[in-house]
Amino acid sequence: MEPWKKNPVVYEINTWVWLRELSREKGYPVTLGNIPEEKWDEVSNLSIEAIWLMGVWERSPKGIDISNHHAGNLADFRSALPDFSFEDNVGSPYCVRRYQVDEQLGGNQGLAIARNQLAQRGIKLILDFVPNHLACDHPWVTESPEYFISGNKEDLRDDPNSFVMIGGTIFACGKDPYYPAWQDVLQLNAFYPEMRETTIETVVKISGQCDGVRCDMAMLLMNDVFERTWGKRAGERPVYEFWEELIPAVKRNNHDFIFIAEAYWDLEWKLQQQGFDYCYDKRLYDRLEHETAHAINQHLMAEPEYQSKLIRFIENHDELRHVVAFQQGKNRAAVVISSTLPGAKLYHEGQFEGRKVKLPVFLRRRPDEPADTDLFGFVKRLLNAIHHPVFKTGTWQLCKSTGWSDNDSFQNLLSWCWYDADDRYLIVVNYSAQPAQGRIRMPANDLIRSTNWRLNDTLSDVNFERNGEEMNDQGLYVALGPWQNHFLRFYPM
Repeated sequence: MEPWKKNPVVYEINTWVWLRELSREKGYPVTLGNIPEEKWDEVSNLSIEAIWLMGVWERSPKGIDISNHHAGNLADFRSALPDFSFEDNVGSPYCVRRYQVDEQLGGNQGLAIARNQLAQRGIKLILDFVPNHLACDHPWVTESPEYFISGNKEDLRDDPNSFVMIGGTIFACGKDPYYPAWQDVLQLNAFYPEMRETTIETVVKISGQCDGVRCDMAMLLMNDVFERTWGKRAGERPVYEFWEELIPAVKRNNHDFIFIAEAYWDLEWKLQQQGFDYCYDKRLYDRLEHETAHAINQHLMAEPEYQSKLIRFIENHDELRHVVAFQQGKNRAAVVISSTLPGAKLYHEGQFEGRKVKLPVFLRRRPDEPADTDLFGFVKRLLNAIHHPVFKTGTWQLCKSTGWSDNDSFQNLLSWCWYDADDRYLIVVNYSAQPAQGRIRMPANDLIRSTNWRLNDTLSDVNFERNGEEMNDQGLYVALGPWQNHFLRFYPM
């Protein structure tokens, strides 16, 4: 396998659901070990660099039982799947019983076959790693209970939703400091040295099965966050950060292995400094969903080094489906923005087809939904366009929009360019529900001034002819309807 490319495109697949649907389509049980080659070809034809097989690890029977008696979980299951039955709940992929590929999905051998199929197509494999907590029936619970945050009888009496007794030991349930505890998992002690050492051994083993890991709720393991959440229960604060110890230790065994952080609370920069290759850009997602072009533009003024280590998305298994979260038209504008920025890009299986149901990760199946073939065609053209080498190795630069005293609609225009010695692209998006006009000022370049240009809109295949001197001196004039975009490639005339 070649090393990771810059700005990779990652495609998240809900493994259990995908395999079940393939089994139904083929009429025989499909596991990771016998996926038909034409299905791998279909995925490969999406112009992606990596697949994240979400949820391959062995799930917890105890966790399934807990969730089947949890009113909130059951309500979510029935909302997404009106004909839900208890057999549909195969457990949370983030309630890990063992870091072994579930035998029902094909086991470790099946995963190895799947990885080989991907490697033949030049596609990397990403798996989950859940550092904060483990299932109540994970072997460490009985073998090494000291690896977990413990409680006492008073904790169990006063807060039975956050503490549980197992085999005479009282454990704290896993938690995020801002929400109630997750009752199906136990909290690991990130400050405990032996737990850190054993976790490193675990991830080194995982690194032999894939090319990178997506680390669930990575910021919860940071010293400041962990100390604030657990206080004296965690013991003495370590000198080094959890990730500062783990990531280099794993990369000494596999230097091309990458770490992706699910990260929130504006801690992305700190996690990057602790070794993460990419961190979720949840702030961009929130701004795309709720804020204006101005706020998005401000976000994109961050340093290039920071931008290049973010992973952009408008959908994943934790968020609403984008056709629900974003109004019609806005969703396409948002995907053009998130797809053409520096850093990694994350897409969610079903996103391209316009699925609307946000499926709880516990479930093995989902309702049938009609595919939006027009949306799929649009996104396929977009993915093909950003597969061009300039979007991997070229230079990205934010562009400035200007307008006129009697027309401030230019403030709704977002624009940037990608260029190298041979190619130049300009992306312009009207991120508003009103028409917008303005002039786009690209980086000063004598090459643009020296000739006239044919501008091909890659997504619509419409061509424009423009004067280089005017573009250089006054800016490129654009007029876009609500949520519309230009994806322009420059050809000298």
